[in-house]
Amino acid sequence: MIFGNLPLDQVEGAVLAHAVRLPGGKLAKGRRLEASDVARLRAAGIGSVVAGRLEPGDLLEDDAAQRLADALGRDHMRLTPANTGRVNVYATVNGLFTADRELVDRFNRVDPAITLACLADHAPVMAGDMVATIKIIPLAVSGASVEAARAILQEASPFAVSAYQPHAVTLIATELPSLKSTVMDKTARLLEQRLVPSHSRLVKEIRVAHTAEAVAAALRSSLTEKNSLPPMIVIFGASAVCDPYDVIPQAIRLAGGRVEQVGLPVDPGNLLVLGFMDDIPVVGAPGCARSPKENGFDWVLSRLLSGEVPDAFALSGLGVGGLLMEIASRPLPRDLVQKGEQPPAITVVILAAGRASRMGSDSGHKLLAEFDGVPLVRRVAEIAAAASPNGLVVVTGYRGEEIAAALDGLDLTIRPNPDYASGMASSLRAGLSDPLAVEADGVLVMLADMPGVITPDLRLLMATFRRAGGRAIVRAVADGKRGNPVILPRTTFAAVLKLEGDIGARHIVETSGLDVIDVEIGAAAHIDVDTPEAVIAAGGILKG
Repeated sequence: MIFGNLPLDQVEGAVLAHAVRLPGGKLAKGRRLEASDVARLRAAGIGSVVAGRLEPGDLLEDDAAQRLADALGRDHMRLTPANTGRVNVYATVNGLFTADRELVDRFNRVDPAITLACLADHAPVMAGDMVATIKIIPLAVSGASVEAARAILQEASPFAVSAYQPHAVTLIATELPSLKSTVMDKTARLLEQRLVPSHSRLVKEIRVAHTAEAVAAALRSSLTEKNSLPPMIVIFGASAVCDPYDVIPQAIRLAGGRVEQVGLPVDPGNLLVLGFMDDIPVVGAPGCARSPKENGFDWVLSRLLSGEVPDAFALSGLGVGGLLMEIASRPLPRDLVQKGEQPPAITVVILAAGRASRMGSDSGHKLLAEFDGVPLVRRVAEIAAAASPNGLVVVTGYRGEEIAAALDGLDLTIRPNPDYASGMASSLRAGLSDPLAVEADGVLVMLADMPGVITPDLRLLMATFRRAGGRAIVRAVADGKRGNPVILPRTTFAAVLKLEGDIGARHIVETSGLDVIDVEIGAAAHIDVDTPEAVIAAGGILKG
């Protein structure tokens, strides 16, 4: 391609590099100039434009990008049509992304005009995540270079997405006097959260003494369990592994299994054990896996759930990139909103699990207070349903049966939260763990005690989120001050699932690095009814 500031007698058939404004409208960047365009430029007194003139064999940027994309596989991936020389690749399932570094590097060294960027090898992904992008840098590129790059893609796939396979997971936890039962309870909850993306289930927890013999007996017992899903066993020891013949690895041997590896070059996560009972994986989790922060256990778990069986050689090769502490979250490649895509799916999650402690003992439950003869929780659910979300989930907890009864007959999913007493974070986790939320592009989190929020408010928030392509946080405000509800995009879900205690998602909103779009809905964004006086002031009648 010949590129530069070309006189008008040389630009017919060339590709315009920069938009040109004319009295009757503009000529857009990337336009293939026709004779009529040249005439308009002359009439406007313009003598030259910056453009690229194609040479024999050149391909326009979109044609080149599409030709390369057509050589890629489609298993568990969706490719967008070429646009501005770019084709984006998205995962269509939750799973594990793998890349062939040597192949990607060879592709990128064919011609600097042709680029392929993708996620790091063995990155966990959710359905809808961008995993790779092909970008043609100039307006046109040599057809010979395109064919050379295409030939590399046809040798083998440069990347792939392996879908997670649901497993039936048994947790074996050892006990010592120094380990509190509350810590063990939290460990089980965190393991359940880590299993959500794969739709795996924690089917049983066995607590035993911290001895090799007791753990071996639990391993043998777990093998007798029947389940339709492939099994997996996770062991959390009350004390860290400090030797290849410590309790957990020795228990695997005593139970008739084999130990593949003791120790991992990933920090945190060094003290991991991987073994097998026949072909059933047994993972001795490091102590750091009691925390929701990413660690070596997450790396090994994601491989196993995707069907990969890592051996000692693969595990010992995790050191480069294995220093995980204080590493910033990996940014996604640049995203583009493509015309013709389905609008982002939004699930509404209503939080209705709290204990309403400020209501006192004699004033009833605030969510059962009646507004216009309707219990508040039902009123809020009906308002949400009228906004036509893709799904509606209500998280219940305190007096859950009565709350569920007040919602009887409505088209929604009740999601009980047995851990509601620990605070709001547990209800957020419960709501986002529901399949309706897991499969959504965004979740509108709504508090059940906000009587002023109405259906048009929700529709406005949802329309704003969809206009942003599902890639921004959308927040209701009153006079510019942050409030509720809020819509969280899919990219924040993993962080929400790691929340603990009586906190909401505010920190995630403020530190995610995503655009935050404030939508003014007036005073309704701040009005909640936490006390009997607030219920009455808002027009409610105390009940229940």
